Amino acid sequence: MDGRPRIGVVGATGAVGRVTLELLRERGYEDVRAFASARSAGTTLDGGLAVEEATPEALRGAGVDVFLFSVGTRTSRELVPEAVESGALCVDKSAAFRLTDGIPLVVPEVNGARASEHQGIVANPNCSSIPLCLVLAPLRDAAGLRRVRVATYQSAAGAGAQSMERLRAEPPEEHDLRMDWDFDGVEFDEETKIREETRKILELPDLPISATCVRVPVMIAHAEAVWVETEEPLSPEDAERVLGAAPGVRLEPFPTPGQAKGLDEALVGRIRRDAADPSGLALFFACDNLRKGAALNAIQIVEQVLADRAAA
Repeated sequence: MDGRPRIGVVGATGAVGRVTLELLRERGYEDVRAFASARSAGTTLDGGLAVEEATPEALRGAGVDVFLFSVGTRTSRELVPEAVESGALCVDKSAAFRLTDGIPLVVPEVNGARASEHQGIVANPNCSSIPLCLVLAPLRDAAGLRRVRVATYQSAAGAGAQSMERLRAEPPEEHDLRMDWDFDGVEFDEETKIREETRKILELPDLPISATCVRVPVMIAHAEAVWVETEEPLSPEDAERVLGAAPGVRLEPFPTPGQAKGLDEALVGRIRRDAADPSGLALFFACDNLRKGAALNAIQIVEQVLADRAAA
């Protein structure tokens, strides 16, 4: 893979896929192909890019260096191994491979060096896990982590383009807020993902994490309220200084999804003592789940791998 890679975007017509194509154009990637389901094959996207059907045969013979997958878990399990057979690097945004031993789960600002340990697949974390790790990693490095509690307020965009269309068609107060995640009788799989992915990314396999996830009638950008207990004392002022210097994070007194929409950073603020636990901290952040929560993080993984190869 010399110079700019040839890139295939699989799931190019979905909400994340379209943002992926937009970001690739912004970052100067010109040799890009778009793949999607048979239903979308033959259509043309903005910029004149023709959509090809994402079949195993098409991916194996595409002749691209990198595939960025933005499809469902079942489809990823079917197609990603086929794409790996072609010799391409595959960055997958589904849950298919995130917790598989030997497959890196990467937030470049946190554990970017892990990306180059891949054997053809790098997993892109959940759209709530990514900004959570951006915030927790600097606090871990400064004072250690003893316990984390998080409540997420997740936008319609996290459930896909159809959910976004429903919200556009309905007044927010009438929007159906049913949880669209699998429920095992104790917690939603989204809550399990956040716990297990965060442990893997931070390399803290026993870190106690409790998550409560809900959908809210917001179009784009997730928000999260976090309560953190650190191993060593850390004042709100010191935490603010630590987070203010952290990559991928921007301090904002009162972060909102509206402010975060279209930004590459997680907006973090309201950093204060936990009123229920004087040894802990409470904070709030918002992050564009289509950009840093999905598309941008995947592209940054590719750029991390390229940079590591150039430095080797």
